[in-house]
Amino acid sequence: MGDEKNFLVAIALSVFVFVTWQYFFGLPAVEEQQARQEVAQTETAEGTAPTLPTSPQTGPSAPPERQVGPTAALPGMATEPSRDSVIATAPRIVIESPRLDGSISLTGLRFDDLKLKDYREAIEPDSKEIVLLSPSPAPGAYYVDFGWLADQSSGVALPDESTEWQASRSGPLTPTAPAEFFWDNGQGQTFVTLVELDDDYVFTVTQSVQNNGSQTLTLHPYANIVRHDTPEVSGFFILHEGMLGVFGDTLEEVDYDDLVEDGAVKTKSTGGWMGITDKYWLTALLPDQSQAFESTFSANRTEENRFYQAYYVLTTPFALAPGAKVKTTNRLFAGAKKKAIIDKYVEKLGIARFDLAIDWGWLFFLTKPFFSILHWVGDIVGNFGIAILIVTVLIKIVFFPLANKSYVAMSKMKKLQPEMTKIRERFTEDKVRQQQEMMELYKREKVNPMAGCLPIVIQIPVFFALYKVLFVTIEMRHAPFYGWIKDLSAADPTSMFNLFGLIPWDPPAVLMVGIWPLIMGLTMFIQQKMNPAPADPVQEKIFLFMPLFFTYLLASFPAGLVIYWAWNNALSVLQQYVIMRRMGVEVDIGQRLIPEKMKALFRKPGGSTVDDASDKK
Repeated sequence: MGDEKNFLVAIALSVFVFVTWQYFFGLPAVEEQQARQEVAQTETAEGTAPTLPTSPQTGPSAPPERQVGPTAALPGMATEPSRDSVIATAPRIVIESPRLDGSISLTGLRFDDLKLKDYREAIEPDSKEIVLLSPSPAPGAYYVDFGWLADQSSGVALPDESTEWQASRSGPLTPTAPAEFFWDNGQGQTFVTLVELDDDYVFTVTQSVQNNGSQTLTLHPYANIVRHDTPEVSGFFILHEGMLGVFGDTLEEVDYDDLVEDGAVKTKSTGGWMGITDKYWLTALLPDQSQAFESTFSANRTEENRFYQAYYVLTTPFALAPGAKVKTTNRLFAGAKKKAIIDKYVEKLGIARFDLAIDWGWLFFLTKPFFSILHWVGDIVGNFGIAILIVTVLIKIVFFPLANKSYVAMSKMKKLQPEMTKIRERFTEDKVRQQQEMMELYKREKVNPMAGCLPIVIQIPVFFALYKVLFVTIEMRHAPFYGWIKDLSAADPTSMFNLFGLIPWDPPAVLMVGIWPLIMGLTMFIQQKMNPAPADPVQEKIFLFMPLFFTYLLASFPAGLVIYWAWNNALSVLQQYVIMRRMGVEVDIGQRLIPEKMKALFRKPGGSTVDDASDKK
């Protein structure tokens, strides 16, 4: 009964810790975010574009139409033309790098065609590359642009979505060959944009304006991400997908549905970054870390669809006198959230807390070390699945003193099981006296029924941290194990309901209970059978149902996590078996797994069963 009580206590303590955390940390953060959103709502008229920051001298107008709405369908095209057909309608500069391919549209100078060379939609090596950015008005349009805003009264013509830029050369944009683009507005101002690309995922965009006109201009640089339609998200509470940014030292996360409800979220900051994140991919704007800016997350809607924006405007105006030239440099990250690459940009570019682009969660002090160890071991052995098994052994070694104490306590409880049963039978009607006798027995035999609780509680955060690592890190995506497990971040693809592929039938998702979940459930069942049995028959039936429940529950979890749990259970069974044998406690796993009606098959001469013989000893 001791271990079952410990399990219940562990669950209760876990709930208590979660509720306490939410009360003292989660709710204040939510309330603070809601307050900021309420302020943003009062500043933004419903159905209009968010107001941009203003300077003491002048105020920029609302964003150009391209910033707040999708481009209309091109002439001669269907309402939703294909991605390739839209790309073919505009002149482009090709992008070629070790990790990216795509193009930049010279019409509007948009980053709207980007694919990730290192990642595929499926496990098959010939499947399509992951598409990150797409042009409008193709379905799922997702693009980035940079530009300038000016006071409405200035009358200066600024580049917009229809501007035809001229490239300095026709060759592709590569890490060794930047591209430069020019546009003359015919009013004396020349706009130049220099785009550079590194070997990974960062574009450096340097904008400059030469004023050969007769009047002084006041300009504000901006950078803008637009995403049409609401993308599909994982929907798990442990992962954020949507608007994301760090402003100063504060992490801001805004879900799509919350943004639709609130309309806009504004933040002022010096230093930081902002963008839109998916589970594995990120599009982020990286302003000059020394410049003050105002960022806006917004959700808008046209007659055709809904779209989301993440943009910032530098709040300090650029005063451009006649004959003068101004220049500003900002960056765009568009790629996979790979830890080594993200960390490199934190160090190299000094982007404030850019490492938070990966959703490590509030258990980051566990998830980060777990990932680092898994990645290090995986690089050595060449397989992340084997790395999980090795790291599990390392975790067992770390927790060995606590686990050993727990198993010793459970072994003592199991050894006292006959005495405890006698006390319950003797004082069936007197529960108070029964508890008193139990306490006397514990005191006399120096047994603490709660001794096994602490190790269980401590290991719960370890489990969730490993789950987080397997679920959110791209390094685990499409990482194979052996046999039928081709992706440790996905569920076991087999199912007992079609005899693991022997029957030509594809079961629905609710019936996908694979081999590894069954192995996990069996190890959990064996471990439960080694523990002291509950005195209450109802409680015993409930706990006998737990392995079945967890088998079905974990069937949809990442295979890497199920493998970890099964392996951890197996090691625990071995450790507990050794301790019980050393303490002289009978280990009757095989007999306790056999139903009563089948025990006749194991009868000894004289009519006694193996169980009976063990009990008589």
